[in-house]
Amino acid sequence: MTRGRVLISGASIAGPALAYWLDRYGYDTTVIERAPQLRDGGQNVDVRGAGREVARRMGVEDDIRAATTGEVGTRFIGSRGTVVAEFPAGTSDSGGATAELEILRGDLAKLLVDRTRARTEYRFGDRITALSEAGGAEEPDQPGVTVDFEHAPAERFDLVVGADGIGSSTRRLVFGDEPVIRSLGLETSYATIPRTAGDDDWWRWYNAPGGRAITLRPDRHGTIRAAMSFVIDKTAGRSAAERTAFQQRARLRAKFEDAGWEARRVLDGFDQASDLYFESIGQVHAPRWSRGRFAVVGDAAYCASPISGMGTSLALTGAYVLAGELAAHVDHRDAFRGYERIMRPYVDHAQDLPPGTPRIAHPTSRAGVAMLRGAVRLAATPLVGRLTGRLFTPPADEIDLPDYGHLAQR
Repeated sequence: MTRGRVLISGASIAGPALAYWLDRYGYDTTVIERAPQLRDGGQNVDVRGAGREVARRMGVEDDIRAATTGEVGTRFIGSRGTVVAEFPAGTSDSGGATAELEILRGDLAKLLVDRTRARTEYRFGDRITALSEAGGAEEPDQPGVTVDFEHAPAERFDLVVGADGIGSSTRRLVFGDEPVIRSLGLETSYATIPRTAGDDDWWRWYNAPGGRAITLRPDRHGTIRAAMSFVIDKTAGRSAAERTAFQQRARLRAKFEDAGWEARRVLDGFDQASDLYFESIGQVHAPRWSRGRFAVVGDAAYCASPISGMGTSLALTGAYVLAGELAAHVDHRDAFRGYERIMRPYVDHAQDLPPGTPRIAHPTSRAGVAMLRGAVRLAATPLVGRLTGRLFTPPADEIDLPDYGHLAQR
């Protein structure tokens, strides 16, 4: 007998991970995704610390290792293309700018979806348009949430969870503009470009004056994942989400044409790329993660930004704790309170970025770029490297994971 029907909005990482755990505890799960099919694109993500432990408990750690990008570490590149400093990939659960378990977002999403398809219903090409909680004075014997969809007929579920990213439309239906998205003053564009004979398996990071950075990262598909970032005014009125791809390409041309190194190659690649994605980098600081029979998880609840290196670990850990707390409590309200009590300190650590981030890694002047290169060269020495480990080691272990294994029903 099912413990209840749960609708999850979002089929990236947090959504399928939540479906996996809820299914183990006896829930009937449905995942809805507005994209017409599974989005298999995306950049490198790290599976660290508690997130890696959750992957172990799911039995997917070896699958993730088999699908890693092959990235061997991080190199900072000078103005003439020379290596300024290098940091090999981490060899522990949490350490290193490049994690030991490094996988493309799309590859991890596919792995999780494939692992859950047998018991979870996936609906692509649709989205939630309205939510109405029943079970009040008018319907005391029929608790649940009536969900309206853009295409499918309305249905009733016992619980609804938003796992649809930093700009979660599902979250807005319940909380309005309550969660505060704090800009970090950085804009980043990503795409996949062709690999050339001059590429290697290092994550290469290049800075140019004007707060600009270009990064090139290997993948296991024979291509290169490129990114272009630059600092912006935190109070800028127009976000990246309001631009078209054509407008963004023109914006990048104006910003990076004279940046040097591989800038023109990346710009040409972006012109041809079908997976160009761009965003204004920010964090979600939500005062609460649930209301009634609705909750949020992953970036929709507490995006720490790509800069933190913690997004995937937060998504996997949050899904694990939310499902476990629901299984451990009869009343969903107690479960939601437990979820927040356990996760909130972990999220606070993840969102507490080093002072000056991200501008310290995106200096605006030539002198600032020179100082950054001098700093990373010093940090790469053995003695100083031990003292500056915090720079490349996110707080991925800062949580004592509960054990919900005794609650599994299948």
